[in-house]
Amino acid sequence: MSTITVFHCSDLHFGSPAVPEQYEAMESLIQEYKYDVVAISGDLTQRARSGEFQRARAFIKHAEETSKVICIPGNHDVAWWKAPLGLGDTGRTSANYFRYISDNPEPVLQVPGATFAGLNTSHGVTMDTLTWRLRDISIIGIVTKPQIERLRKIFLDAPAGNTRVVVMHHNPVKGELSQRHGLKDTSRVLGAFADMGVDVVLCGHDHQDAIHFIEHTKKGTVISTAGTVSNRMRGGRPSSVNSIRLSADQIEVATLVWSVSDHSFVPGPTKCFKR
Repeated sequence: MSTITVFHCSDLHFGSPAVPEQYEAMESLIQEYKYDVVAISGDLTQRARSGEFQRARAFIKHAEETSKVICIPGNHDVAWWKAPLGLGDTGRTSANYFRYISDNPEPVLQVPGATFAGLNTSHGVTMDTLTWRLRDISIIGIVTKPQIERLRKIFLDAPAGNTRVVVMHHNPVKGELSQRHGLKDTSRVLGAFADMGVDVVLCGHDHQDAIHFIEHTKKGTVISTAGTVSNRMRGGRPSSVNSIRLSADQIEVATLVWSVSDHSFVPGPTKCFKR
């Protein structure tokens, strides 16, 4: 297998938190390095408004000039208040995402040597996402059993030896600063990923960049958590994106952090994991 390059960004939050200079720098990076895949792990918008999705769509179109793109929704892209607790017309909650981005919230992207499977963890406010922490009601993600079985079939049907990559929004590993999982039932989900041989998970949501390795009895899973690209970075840290290289013998995840003085994303922490 030849090396596959991936530009992983998340939590773009087109809207009031936007920092246009950073989006322009990302577009330049994508054009310059011509990544094989651009993966956007949710929260394209701040308030799921039409104008925000239109700007996000322009960003995606620009990336598609040089790269294959896979994108999934985040909790900010779901207008949950239009169908709280799953009541009423739930299709309205993602109407703008379907209109401007894609009518498929769980796309699958096949490139030579790798299978990228989208997993929609943003289901709005449902009985399964209710919590006593009022500020967390609309931000918790879930993965259902049918979704796990769908993923299993996707990877079983993929070419033998392909690197298996899941693109999802909510972080399955506790954030260093937030001390919270974005995803509910993380042990169950990570266990399922291990069972189906997932190599890499691309996620966001926590607004803090992180690179983790979850060691299982069968094989390990690399978790690439991209930070936000907006003025909403946690703990005063700079905005960031991740640059990933997938090869036959290793997985390399490099964090690129925003430099105010350079007006660009510059190299940050890098971790390599043997396959």
